[in-house]
Amino acid sequence: MMMKNIKRSLLFLVSICLVSMLACSKKSSSPTNGNPPPPNPTPNPTPVANKDSIFNGVNLQPSYYNNGNPNFAWDLMKAQPKIKTVRIEIEPDKAAQAKNWIASAKAAGFTVIATYHKYTVLGSDNMDELTTAANWWKNNYVALGGNFIINLMNEWGSHNISPSAYATAYNNAISIVRTVYAGPIIVDLPGWGQGTYTAYQACKTSNPVIADTNIILSAHVYPNGWNQGRNHNLRASDLDDISNTGRRGIIGEFGNGVNGTVDWSGIIDYAKSKGWPVLGWCWNGDGGTMNMVSPSWATNATATSFSLSNYFTVIYNKL
Repeated sequence: MMMKNIKRSLLFLVSICLVSMLACSKKSSSPTNGNPPPPNPTPNPTPVANKDSIFNGVNLQPSYYNNGNPNFAWDLMKAQPKIKTVRIEIEPDKAAQAKNWIASAKAAGFTVIATYHKYTVLGSDNMDELTTAANWWKNNYVALGGNFIINLMNEWGSHNISPSAYATAYNNAISIVRTVYAGPIIVDLPGWGQGTYTAYQACKTSNPVIADTNIILSAHVYPNGWNQGRNHNLRASDLDDISNTGRRGIIGEFGNGVNGTVDWSGIIDYAKSKGWPVLGWCWNGDGGTMNMVSPSWATNATATSFSLSNYFTVIYNKL
């Protein structure tokens, strides 16, 4: 993920310059009648920390720096009392490193949300990619230490995906994850985390609908946000679409480091008024300017001393 505006338009950029983005910023048959197939009885799902342990916090994106071995500055993070949760984005080839990231975050006292993040397919509508993510969790959840919250896949689904296609793909993927994990599953909204109305339809009115009710719908909020289903720039009232599904909501990412006119700050305030957790982008790992500490990993991933950046207050004041 470079800057989030680069992440937002990644599919377009990939068609132009593909692999040069590595150090940046992410089939099976449809279920019958909208219901996921019965879970595999083995192994037994592993319990997760109570979902109410999700509080406000920050994102981390370590996969692209020093082969996934940057210094995290946990002590500096622990000194910021508003930061209670970390959302860690994991490239699929970094499972070994991710085990250490997750263990270190838990040892530092943070609630962990772990996110499958494949940067080459951000915004994809390919159901195979979501199924691959689900099988990655099936194969890695226990090996990663368990007792964290799964965010199934970062930003799967384009602005144009239909509610029924979104629901079909997630019913299949969720059923796979449920063979190893019984806790709440965080599901990113389609359209780069901005498609609130598409997600509402996928949960309430499409055929099929998303069957699992223990999911948390995650919006990503930046100044350039666009809500395709509502045909307007993202606005605070769009979060009501999520509330109207009967599922919980979360702001999985937010920041101000891209151009646009969306009132991102007002949206975060509205989410907090609903009691939703909000997670700032990001503590470290952005390829551009949205890093709460200095030096950024893009500048020096092996630094042994970090300080709070000017951007820190932008995020921290909203937590």
